[in-house]
Parts: sequence; structure tokens; C-alpha cells
Amino acid sequence: MDDSLLMKRVLRLAAKAAGMTSPNPMVGAVLVKNGKLIAEDYHRKPGTPHAEALVIQKAGEKARAATLYVNLEPCCHTDKRTPPCTKAIINAGIKKVVIGMKDPNPKVAGKGIEELEKAGIKIISGILEEKAKKLNEAYIKYITTRKPFVILKVAMTLDGKIATPEGESKWITGEKAREKVRRLRSSVDAIITAIGTVKADNPRLTARIRGKKDPLRIIIDPALETPLDSRILNAPPETIIITEDTGNKAKKIEEAGIKLIHYTGRLDLKWLIEKLGKMDITSVLIEGGSSLNSHALEDGIVDKVMFFIAPKIIGGKDSFPAVGGKVFRKLSEAYKLKEINVKRVGEDILIEGYLR
Repeated sequence: MDDSLLMKRVLRLAAKAAGMTSPNPMVGAVLVKNGKLIAEDYHRKPGTPHAEALVIQKAGEKARAATLYVNLEPCCHTDKRTPPCTKAIINAGIKKVVIGMKDPNPKVAGKGIEELEKAGIKIISGILEEKAKKLNEAYIKYITTRKPFVILKVAMTLDGKIATPEGESKWITGEKAREKVRRLRSSVDAIITAIGTVKADNPRLTARIRGKKDPLRIIIDPALETPLDSRILNAPPETIIITEDTGNKAKKIEEAGIKLIHYTGRLDLKWLIEKLGKMDITSVLIEGGSSLNSHALEDGIVDKVMFFIAPKIIGGKDSFPAVGGKVFRKLSEAYKLKEINVKRVGEDILIEGYLR
């Protein structure tokens, strides 16, 4: 049986739990013996058994002398709610483990592989490593920096506009693009938006997908202009407002059960991202307007961009551009992307890439 094909199967299994395992990684596992698949499963959410433990339990005695395929190095530490997977693998009598990537968690970082090799288990590592890293890119950043992975999402016209001069923006992109965005929302821990978007669109910023979770919402609202009857404040799980206001308005909002985070002066988005990391938020989607988009890029918090481009032209110098702000860059200093991917999403085009 081909290692790459089986690892692809493992990655597909792991991806079933997109958005559900944070702050844990997404992990799938497959057990193979005598050329036959005997068990497969994936980690579902924190505090529940890991993928390796699930397939070993499913296989029972058949696990002895089998080969385990897993997209991430099995854990070996006890600083968590579930037992170390290395012990379960050794006790099950598994003879070989094929791994997609090493775990960057400092508590593992090769120690899991070392423990398995000491027990006489053959290890093959690095199978579809780049795909394994991409699947868990948010986990990798968070576990190595304690900061969330940040995606900047923009829906715009061919001429780079996100709204008319009156603020009309529904709907620039088609239904398939909007469905993809809802799935994207379900895969992240939190969404950051700004008061301008809340006032213009009164959004919920939820995923609305059966069986998937909705993200935490974060509104940047310096003067606390968010109406208490806004849909974003009245949809689960929770909305946090980032504000300068500490007066009576702030007290009234806090009495209504809404959490506030205060700052003074210009909001430093790097500071906010670090604060969110301390709250165990591993991934963030930015869904805002021209100003927030430029602010995020200027503050250097964006890891990945996803630009949905609709085959429409609005025109007009007063229409809102995708990235506003007073600061511009020379062509030689422009933000540059790497690992660019272009695809059709219904009638629209999605361009995604990573900031250099």
C-alpha cells in the first residue's frame, strides 16, 4: 500500500474536524495490516481521545504488528487531559509508524519519535510533509509563538472596490463564494471586524453550518457605538468589544453581559493579537472594511490573504477600496505574496497567498 495515498487519506480524516480541535491540532490516523486497512479515525475536540488512541481501540488485538499512519508526530508528554499516544502505540505492539510531520510543540518536538524508536518501532517521517504543515498552519504558528494565525479576507470587484460611496456591499460575490466564507468562519477561533462594518451591514458573522461551531466575534469600536440590539451581539457564542471608552456607556454594556477590552491611544493590532493568543485563540479571520484591512497590513499581523474577486465593476473615486488608509507603498515596497493559489469559486475568483 502506497505511503502517500494512505497519508492523503489520513489528512482527509484529520480535516473533518476543521475548527473543532483548537487549541489542539487536527490529526487523523489509519491502521494497516497485511495490505488491509483495519481501522481509521480522527481527533474530534480537546479533551477527547487522540486519533492514534481511537484507531488502536477500534483495532483491538489486530493492532499488533500493524502499521500506523498519522499526519502528526504522536504526543509523548503528560501535560494534557489525555494519556500520551506513544505509550498506547508501544503497548499495542505496532511495528511501524509513518508520520506526516514532526510536532513543533516544544513538549514533543521529536521526543515522540525518539521514544517509539527506542521501543524498536520503525519510523518513517516526512510523508506529504508540506500538506501536513498547511493543514495545521494555525496550530504551528500558535504553538511556536503563542500568537494566532491571521487571515485577511476581502470580497471585492474587478476594480478593487468593496462598497459603493453609500456603503452598499451586499452582495459583491456570489453564493458559492459566500458559502466558502461561512466554512472559513467555522474553521477559525475568532473574527475581527470594526464598528464601520457593524453599522453598515448589521452582520452576525456566524458560520450557520450544521455540526460546525460559530467563532468568537471581536469588534474594534473605540467610542462604543455598537447598538445593543445588533445581531452580532445577540448571536452565540460571544462578542468582545475593543474600546477606548471607560465611562458610563462602557459600564452599561458590561452590565448587559458583554466583555470589553480597553486600550488607550492608537490601537496596536500586534498588542491585540498577543492578547488573543493568551486567551488560547489560535486563529483569527479579519472581516472588515478598507480602514481595518490597511491597519492590519501596516501593523504586520497578517499571515495569509484571501481575496474573492467578483466579475463586477463599480467605478468611482468615492467608492471604497479594498485597502484604504493614508499610508501607501512604492511598487518596490509593496506587500508581496508567496505560495499563491488561484481558483474559481462559482462565478468569482479566489486569490490566496501568504505574506512574505
